[in-house]
Amino acid sequence: MTDTRLPGDDEAAFIAAARSNDSARFALITEPYRRELQVHCYRMLANYEDAQDMTQETFLRAWNKRESFKGHAAPRTWLYRIATNACLDFLEKRNDRTPVPAELPGTGSEVHHLQPYPDRMLPEDPQEAVVARETIELAFIVAVQHLPPRQRAVFIVRDVLGWPAPKAADTLELTVASVTSALQRARVTMRERLPGRRLDWRSPATHELSDDERGVVRSYMDAHERNDLDGLTALLRDDLRFAMLPEPGALVVTAKDAVDGWISSGLFQRGYDDWRCVATTVNRMPAAALYRRTPEDPEHRLFNIAVLHIVDGKIAELTGFDATGKPWLGLPATL
Repeated sequence: MTDTRLPGDDEAAFIAAARSNDSARFALITEPYRRELQVHCYRMLANYEDAQDMTQETFLRAWNKRESFKGHAAPRTWLYRIATNACLDFLEKRNDRTPVPAELPGTGSEVHHLQPYPDRMLPEDPQEAVVARETIELAFIVAVQHLPPRQRAVFIVRDVLGWPAPKAADTLELTVASVTSALQRARVTMRERLPGRRLDWRSPATHELSDDERGVVRSYMDAHERNDLDGLTALLRDDLRFAMLPEPGALVVTAKDAVDGWISSGLFQRGYDDWRCVATTVNRMPAAALYRRTPEDPEHRLFNIAVLHIVDGKIAELTGFDATGKPWLGLPATL
C-alpha cells in the first residue's frame, strides 16, 4: 500500500477540518480511512471486535489531537500512527492477547482471541486489496500474534504497509537502528511460523478463490447436510490442523483426532444431524456457515463458521468459530 499525499485541495480541506471545531466535518473527511485502519488494527490484534473498538478509538484520538496535524505528513500516515499506538496501548493493558501453549504436547500454541474478518468489510481500494489475501489469511494473522507488540507493529508498517525505516521509526518513537533490528527478528519468527510460504507481502497476490477451493467447500457442505461422516473425512488431509475457537484445548493436528473428537461430541447424532450450510468467505478464505436445527426448533440457526485452508483439493487446516451473536459476520441468523 502506497502512502501518497492527497491532492492539494483535498489536503487543504483535511487541514481545515482538523483545525475546525466541527466534529461532523472532521468525521466526514476521516471516514474514508475507516476500513483500511480497521484492517490494520485487526492485523495487530487478530480480533474483529477489538479492531472495531480501536478504530473508533483512533478517530476519537484523532479528533482530540487534531491540532497536532500540521500537514507535514500525509493524513493517512498521521492516522496510522494514531491507530498503531492505540493498539499498542490496548495490548499493554491486556495479558490475554498473547498466544498460549496448546494443551496437547507438540501442537504449538493457540490464539484463543482470534476472530474471522468478514470480507465485506475489507477495503475497496485495489491497492490494499492486492495484498489483502496473504496478509489477512488466518495463518498470517496467527503468526503475527507470536511477535511482541512493538516488534509486531514494526513488521506490519515495514513489510505490510511498505513504509521506509525512518517513517516507521518516527511513528513508533524508535531509532532507525531499533526498527531495523526489530524487523530482522520479526522476519525470522514469521519464517518459522509460515514455513514454505512467500514472505514478500507487498508483491501482487490474487484474492480470488480457485475452482478447486469452491468445489471443496461445496463437498464439505454437502457432507454436513447429508450427515456423511465418510464423505467429510475423505476431504481432510491426514495431517489436518483443526481448531475450534474460542474453546481452549480444541487444537488437534491429525484428521483422525479431529474426526474422533467430532464423533465424541455428537456430530451427526440427534440434535446435531439437521444441517443447512451457506458458502461464504472470510479473511479472503473459503468458508462454510453451518446452521443447525434442533428437534424442538422450527428453524435452522447459525451455529458456527468453518474456515478452510485447501491444498491440492484437500482441507489442510480447518478453523471453526462460534458464529452465534456476531451480526458483523453479515450472515442471516436463521434459514
